[in-house]
Formats: sequence, C-alpha cells, structure tokens
Amino acid sequence: MVGEKWALLAVRELSFGNHRFDAIVRNTGAPRDILTTRLRAMEAAGILERRRYQDRPPRFEYHPTDQGRDLAPVLQTPASWGDRRLAEEPPVVFRHGDHELDVAVMCRTCGAEVEPDSVRLHAHAQGWDRTGPVG
Repeated sequence: MVGEKWALLAVRELSFGNHRFDAIVRNTGAPRDILTTRLRAMEAAGILERRRYQDRPPRFEYHPTDQGRDLAPVLQTPASWGDRRLAEEPPVVFRHGDHELDVAVMCRTCGAEVEPDSVRLHAHAQGWDRTGPVG
C-alpha cells in the first residue's frame, strides 16, 4: 500500500502538516487522478481519514490515523540516511523536543541499537525459509 511512490509521498506531506489536496499535489508533483486514487485507497485501508473543513462547496482535509502515524519511522529512517549520504545540508530537519532527531532502530526487548549485521531472519510461515518457498 505505502510502497508506491505517490502514496508514500502523500504520507510524507501529511506528516509535514500539509493536509489539503492542493498542497499535497503541489509538494509531491503527483498527477491529480493518481493521487486521488492513492488517497482513497489509504482511506479505505485505515491509514488516513478525510475531515470536512468547508461545507459549500464540500472540501476535505486528509489526516493520518493511528495506523498512519505509525508510518513516521518509515519516512524518518530513509530521510536520515539521505541526509547523511546524499546531501551536504539536509533539506528539512526533524526535531525531537529541543534538539534535532537522531534516528536509530532500537530493540524494545534488550534496548540495544540494531546494527545491520546483528539481525537474522527466521521464517514463521509454513513452507518457507529465508530463501523463499521450500519445495
């Protein structure tokens, strides 16, 4: 659902506080018809909700639900990577309280920062292992 380019960019705009369709279109560059389709699909999936802000004519804003707000790390982690690896100066800075946000993936069980080499895959799906279907 959110792996599609326009959907993820729309979620980014909502996280930036841009809730109106015209602002989302402007800031993502998405074609209006495709963005409409993505927003409707995310609404149907419970990722965002429409809220009426004007009656005549009816106009709506889009707001993330709890499920949509859970996508914040999905946006912050690649943004942090891009800021470190691709930009001389970050185009935006996320703040956490009185300081810049320094994103890290942490294990809730042990409290340690997760390093790429410390993670191993264990397949729970019957008939699958790390390479795919077992045959």
